[in-house]
Amino acid sequence: MSACIQRLPPQLISQIAAGEVVERPAAVVKELLENSLDAGATHIIVEVEQGGLRLIRVRDDGGGIPSDQLALALARHATSKIVCFEDLQRIVSLGFRGEALPSIASVSRLMLTSRIAGQSSGWRVVGDGADTLGEPIPASHPIGTTVEARDLFFNVPARRKFLRSERTELGHIEETVRRLALSRFTVGFQLWHHQRVLLRLEPATDLEGRTQRLAELCGREFSAASLWIDREEAGVRLSGWLGLPAVSRAQPDLQYCFVNGRPVRDRTVTHALRQAYQDILYRDRHPAAVLYLDIEPGRVDVNAHPTKQEVRFRESAQIHEFVRHTVKAALASVRPGSAPQPTLQADEPLRLVMGLHSGAVATERGDAYQRGQPTQVNEQLAIYGQMHPPAIPQPPLLSATPAASAHIDAEQPPLGYALGQLHGCYVLAENAEGLVVVDMHAAHERILYQRLKSLWMEGEIKTQALLVPVTFMVGPRERQLVEEHGALFTQSGLEVTMLGPETVAVRRVPALLAETDIAGLVRDILADLATYETSARVENAEQALLASLACHGAIRANRPLNLLEMNGLLRDMERTDHADQCNHGRPTWVQLSLDELDRLFRRGR
Repeated sequence: MSACIQRLPPQLISQIAAGEVVERPAAVVKELLENSLDAGATHIIVEVEQGGLRLIRVRDDGGGIPSDQLALALARHATSKIVCFEDLQRIVSLGFRGEALPSIASVSRLMLTSRIAGQSSGWRVVGDGADTLGEPIPASHPIGTTVEARDLFFNVPARRKFLRSERTELGHIEETVRRLALSRFTVGFQLWHHQRVLLRLEPATDLEGRTQRLAELCGREFSAASLWIDREEAGVRLSGWLGLPAVSRAQPDLQYCFVNGRPVRDRTVTHALRQAYQDILYRDRHPAAVLYLDIEPGRVDVNAHPTKQEVRFRESAQIHEFVRHTVKAALASVRPGSAPQPTLQADEPLRLVMGLHSGAVATERGDAYQRGQPTQVNEQLAIYGQMHPPAIPQPPLLSATPAASAHIDAEQPPLGYALGQLHGCYVLAENAEGLVVVDMHAAHERILYQRLKSLWMEGEIKTQALLVPVTFMVGPRERQLVEEHGALFTQSGLEVTMLGPETVAVRRVPALLAETDIAGLVRDILADLATYETSARVENAEQALLASLACHGAIRANRPLNLLEMNGLLRDMERTDHADQCNHGRPTWVQLSLDELDRLFRRGR
């Protein structure tokens, strides 16, 4: 390596910059589409060949580029989107760096053609990867811009070796178009590969049209099993679609987040989304969601990543809690018989409303079952009741109103009325749609868990002093977090102090967590604070114990129920948040319509 400092040639500088912007053909498509959207395009056509290596052509009907600025558009650090430092603090456009076109031009044979309103013809400028460009020449073109990049990386053969197969590169291009099409519903998109159309999306101006585009881009299964939310608070608005647990994924590949219309991969929003789904998903499953976060531009930094795929919020902790509480409240509104797409209104409280059924008709069989529970579970429930005394009498195991099971009203409840049991595991019921099959253990587990959690939320956290404080070593950053977030630890029921420059002592903990790994819990909280500036570890740990109690206390298989108890279970399900899934994410009930039953028996055919 030479020790001499020397100025790099312009071509090498451009190719280094291209390494930041042009990672693969999909990156070219992304940059060109963003320029088209910033230009006000309403229709965009993307044409590619050989996965984008041979050809990438993007045509739009935007405002176009004046002929005397075509060459300037291909110069580095030249842009029409920011002028001064204040503009950089309040970015409203998708692109702003002014490096995309020159970087693409340095690694491809590029042709830029554009026409603005008022010009009799368009103008074209051509480059072949060299430092200089040809002079603009007249060219036939409608109002708008076409950028054509051929033979990508023809002059950087080493870069081509790291590209994947044509099918893989095309898949990345499709994903790029999909993300931007989800960010701009009022813009029409087309994607062609080898003169074959892959996507054809018309502009969508209403919720119905947007839902149709959602189905085309994310699948009809997700569209049919998702909730539309729209909530605004303190200058922050969250809208979009939340997938129900039935469409959860093995990977987080159906999570789209847009901040002020910009597709991003944001850890704050992703972590908040994961926490909001914690009660209703398996641990190894990921929620599916398409979310739009709108915030005043000065409160978010979009200049935090070379490819503009990450942002930084000024108040990340508040954004995290707003997203978590909004999503959690929306999911809690899903109960048997609820509308398929409920909307959260701005005046609704964020706090979850837990359903406690106060109608009290205890059965002798139910009381006998309570007495017959395993001793360990009874003791745990008793201990919890002492620590968290309920404000109202504890409802019985199963409850029902005799009148409800005595006759069938003209308007049936969502889950109908019980017919009987199947193999001691399932409750069969008849409703207006047909047959309802309920997993009685899973349903009762959810009911018990929500009751326990409701009581836990209504009372103050009961704490317990440790006879011997738990101590462990920390680094300088963790020490700083302990000192800065003392109020959060106190609010969580933890008394955490510094014994010395590198030693943390935990003297008081929530009573429910006295037997857990306290040091590991506090370390996890500190890790969350370092990354997200907030943490819900204590809440999650306590709720995990409540879920365990509910699981052990729920009805077991082969336990016979009478019709009164079965109807009580159905009514409690209709009043309980998240009643469609048990604490482990499994469904609690399924519906078989009369049409489905008719098809099974080939009636009417």
